[in-house]
Amino acid sequence: MAPGGFFGRALLVDVAGGTASAVPYELDERVLRGYLGGVGLGTWLLHRLAPAGVDPLAPAAPLAFVFSSLVGTPLTTSAKFAVVAKSPLTGLLTDALASSQFAIAGKLTGHDAIVIRGRADELSVLLIDGDGVRLEPAPELAGLPAAEAERAARERFGRTWRTAAIGPAGERQVRYATISHDGRHAGRGGLGAAMGAKNLKAVLVRAGTKVSVADQAGVLAAARDLRRRSFGPATAKYRELGTLANLLAFNAVSTLPTRNFTAATFEGAPRLAAEELHELRGVARNSCASCSIGCEHIYSRKGGGKQRMEYENVFALGPLCGVSDPDEVFAASARCDELGIDTISAGGTIAWAMECVERGLLDEPWLRFGDGAALLRALDAIGERSPGLGELLAEGSRRAAGVVGHASIDFAPQVKGLELPGYEPRSLQAMALGLAVNARGADHNRSGAYEADLSGELDRLAGGAAHVAAAVDTEDRAAIMDSMILCKFLRGVFDDPFAEWAGLLALVTGWQVDAAELRGTARRIVRAKRAFNLREGATAADDTLPPRMLETPLELGSGRRAALDATRLRAMVAGYYAARGLDPEGRVVAADLPDLLLDEVEDRE
Repeated sequence: MAPGGFFGRALLVDVAGGTASAVPYELDERVLRGYLGGVGLGTWLLHRLAPAGVDPLAPAAPLAFVFSSLVGTPLTTSAKFAVVAKSPLTGLLTDALASSQFAIAGKLTGHDAIVIRGRADELSVLLIDGDGVRLEPAPELAGLPAAEAERAARERFGRTWRTAAIGPAGERQVRYATISHDGRHAGRGGLGAAMGAKNLKAVLVRAGTKVSVADQAGVLAAARDLRRRSFGPATAKYRELGTLANLLAFNAVSTLPTRNFTAATFEGAPRLAAEELHELRGVARNSCASCSIGCEHIYSRKGGGKQRMEYENVFALGPLCGVSDPDEVFAASARCDELGIDTISAGGTIAWAMECVERGLLDEPWLRFGDGAALLRALDAIGERSPGLGELLAEGSRRAAGVVGHASIDFAPQVKGLELPGYEPRSLQAMALGLAVNARGADHNRSGAYEADLSGELDRLAGGAAHVAAAVDTEDRAAIMDSMILCKFLRGVFDDPFAEWAGLLALVTGWQVDAAELRGTARRIVRAKRAFNLREGATAADDTLPPRMLETPLELGSGRRAALDATRLRAMVAGYYAARGLDPEGRVVAADLPDLLLDEVEDRE
């Protein structure tokens, strides 16, 4: 019998040919307790089900939609799911989280995960509910934005279905295409391309069963308490202005990446600031499914229409590309949503191309920093994979730099192939380490070390042992939140996070779990991610930052100099390896693998 909150099984679906076949895949309680669900369980499943060295776009490459024990409970922010696969962009493990009713309906098909393999003969949709699975041809959905495809699919099959879909970029296998649902996105790493490679336009799920919890009254009481705390000061920023509130704050402390990381402040930042836009353009505030925070801020667009704006898409399509006109940034963000592409990788790749044009390495004279029309033109070229520039940029900055050559990789804003988010590593050196060593690549969601940098408790310009400890701790916390799953915007409401998370798990599952066990679980998940990447060819040489970050200091407005050289970064990386129990080359010791993967590694398919 499965513990509370779980079904104890995954569903393996093969869409090869014109039909879908499915078999149940039993999940032992030891695996569920050892990896929790979400990103953790998805990592374990990839170890088991992904053939070593598989091409991320090959039919044999698994694409996993993974739920957790908390999904479907009244605990605020718990209606989230993880999508886990081998990344078409990086060639390594990638995972992305999203919030929507798809999470609840997907779990209530009666499975803790849905893993898809194979390739359909024609563009199709996959339907899964309590009665089983079926594959339906859907040529009429070709080329539609994800939101339109969702609407069309639900009109065809019924309003009781919940839908995750890809846009035209996913169909064309742009390597940073997204999977979308209810206006939210599983955004980073190219999961939309992985789905497009299976010739799937959409996955539809419908609840067909229920799942029990160990202590229903206890869960309800905990949900009331957590909801109350979610209205407190720890989440006020997200409610009042959303994540875009970071833009002016980061600009003030010289950590807002600008014009492809050639500067850390942007003169046009005030025009894009949440404070300005909220006053002039703010029209609504929305919440994700089962969320009491309400971080989503909606703004009016020039000429009509509305657009959800967050810090990362404004940073990537604004300052990073030198664009300060809010209407142009809004239009670019909307275009990314329509095409179904990751705004961070799109902005980073285009910013790199703009610098290539400046240096005479690309013959596209129209593609200039600060030109919003050029930004939109480049996005269209990427989404269409138009010959020449579109095909080049659809591959991401690392692959594109490999084609262009002339040392353009030195200023490609990526780690392990994933474009950097909106945090300047030279002026946030705990975050610099987090970006360098993270399994997903340059990632702010799996390492929140910038919080330590900005806390005032350590010198953010002088990375050392304290920065290593901060990077390890925030990575561990993210591993648990991404596996339980709870939204990171809730993290500030927990006074003793691991103990409180253990208490929530105990109420749902019935396990006698404590903080020490959860800390061990976090370390297991982080090490299992690294073990997967090592299996796929990653080395210690990948745990670094672009040469620009290590060779070119920044002069800050305060008069200080932000410099992070290779020697300092290597010392922090070595400290991270030691803290993680890795060997000096960053490898998981082979003798540790059976225990790390809970003695299941020999059964890998």
